Amino acid sequence: MFDTIRWEDDAVVLIDQRVLPTREEYVRCRDAAAVAEAIRDMVVRGAPAIGVTAAMGIALGLKMSRAADERALRADMESLAALLAATRPTAVNLFWAIDRMTRKFDELLSEGPEGPEGLDATRAGMEKEALAIHREDIEMNRRMGAHGEKLLEDGARILTHCNAGALATAGYGTALGMMRAAVEAGKKISVFSDETRPFLQGARLTAWELMKDGIPVTLITDNMAGYLMAKGEIDCAIVGADRIAANGDVANKIGTYSVAVLAKEHGLPFYVVAPTSTFDLSLASGKEIPIEERSPNEVTHVQGVRLAPEGVSVRNPAFDVTPNHLVSAIVCENGVARAPYVESLQRLASVQAA
Repeated sequence: MFDTIRWEDDAVVLIDQRVLPTREEYVRCRDAAAVAEAIRDMVVRGAPAIGVTAAMGIALGLKMSRAADERALRADMESLAALLAATRPTAVNLFWAIDRMTRKFDELLSEGPEGPEGLDATRAGMEKEALAIHREDIEMNRRMGAHGEKLLEDGARILTHCNAGALATAGYGTALGMMRAAVEAGKKISVFSDETRPFLQGARLTAWELMKDGIPVTLITDNMAGYLMAKGEIDCAIVGADRIAANGDVANKIGTYSVAVLAKEHGLPFYVVAPTSTFDLSLASGKEIPIEERSPNEVTHVQGVRLAPEGVSVRNPAFDVTPNHLVSAIVCENGVARAPYVESLQRLASVQAA
């Protein structure tokens, strides 16, 4: 279909999600600063995709580094990690990827030969690690899909919020991956994609992805979900996540909490699909998750066109937190977690570490 993220010898290449669906364009990031800017400006978005992109940004930065000794290369690595960590605060996959690349860097330097040969081996090893993170992300998404599709009945009518598809990952997707897996299993499903204001990920990205796949999709505005649930036209809601606390509280795109409340009111399952790299078991609850506030222009303007009066006060939190009691199940690459989440998330997270 398309590459969300692609590694080339001299660049990290990203599909520009700001201009979809009207144009399919790619941004070539030729240095780590450009990669950081692409994450910050939402050329690339979605927690897993941000993590993969950050890993590639570090690999690219080290490849371009002119450091001639171990001390200088280590200083460059620290600068690259700090640069990318400062881009967006909520998606924990970003910090997971930076931590993994940092550990790999230390391992390569300590185990490799001394001198220029060792520095070259470290650079090559870091590139290999970034490509492994990219490959593993797609593999994890497919495993999540295989676990999650078993929760869906043939004929399921699904509401999804934001975009948790191939565009939000290295490929295949989390929430949309669960839907793709259901179709691959022979089930007939249909999807309601809400617009997801203010960045319109549902209208611009999710609808575009599903139409490319030939999966029936109907676009609705964010405030239509309750009406359709009350009419019995929705069977479940499926979303992705940017960070999941130890107790199962879920940070995801703003508006997710509202969907979860509506699903609970109407007796509908609310499923979250995310890899274990999205788990942040160091946080006891969602109250500790940092919530990014973005530019007021994203609310007052759409595609550069002003919709609100000049000078109006604006709030633009990019994420909200859905409390665990509203979550029916959390699907990851190692299985399906259900309440009590403190136990089930720890168990599934430990499978990966084993």
